[in-house]
Amino acid sequence: MANKIEVKDLLEAGVHFGHMTRKWDPNMAPYIYMERNGIHIINLYKTAAKIEEANEALKKIAASGRKILFVATKKQAKDIVAEKAAAANMPYITERWPGGMLTNFVTIRKAVKKMSTIDRMKKDGTFMTLSKKERLQVDRLRAKLEKNLGSISDMSRLPAALFVVDIKAEHIAIKEAQKLNIPVFAMVDTNSDPRLVEYVIPANDDASKSIDKILTLVTEAIIDGLANRTSDKEADATTEEVAPEEAADTIAEEKAIVAEAAKTEE
Repeated sequence: MANKIEVKDLLEAGVHFGHMTRKWDPNMAPYIYMERNGIHIINLYKTAAKIEEANEALKKIAASGRKILFVATKKQAKDIVAEKAAAANMPYITERWPGGMLTNFVTIRKAVKKMSTIDRMKKDGTFMTLSKKERLQVDRLRAKLEKNLGSISDMSRLPAALFVVDIKAEHIAIKEAQKLNIPVFAMVDTNSDPRLVEYVIPANDDASKSIDKILTLVTEAIIDGLANRTSDKEADATTEEVAPEEAADTIAEEKAIVAEAAKTEE
């Protein structure tokens, strides 16, 4: 069961420190408690209530078996998000946001499919039938895809929601989500416009301690939701067997991968 959200824990993690008052976004006024030494202080009672609200919704999404895509490309958030999202078995993007990640998902899926084709070639022995040079080229292609898309390799369809750290830094991701009506959950600091997201968690989005605290709380709720997941999961399970009529496609895919790997080396 996810822990109850304690205001004193949020305080200890420095979640209440906003930005300098001159940098504020007036739309954050309802979440600001006071001003201290030229800095806005966030009302942590509101933060706690907003985390609970977000967690309820995240738990439902996780229980339904859909994915929540975590997005955080800023330095102090990357490792925390990668670790917490992976622990909750959710996809994440911590390198550069691939433009069209959501709006042009078909292309992204193709790249992900290439990764799984290479993995299958390694599993079924096809990989070892290639020349040494081809194997090296295919490995390099796999590494490149992994760097850009590794953490979303299990995402076979669009995510049901986005969880974003710093909506200013990830404005492209938010725009794409809005176009497709994908709800956004986000840590929103005092310098950002909360109207851009559906589930606002007013919080310091710069300090790693604050990011860690919020991410721990939301991923615990997601893990809870996954535990409640009904047994339709078994019904969903698709077999890995390749039907005979698909075998020809598979060979063509493998040949295309080898050709592409060679091309990128030129």
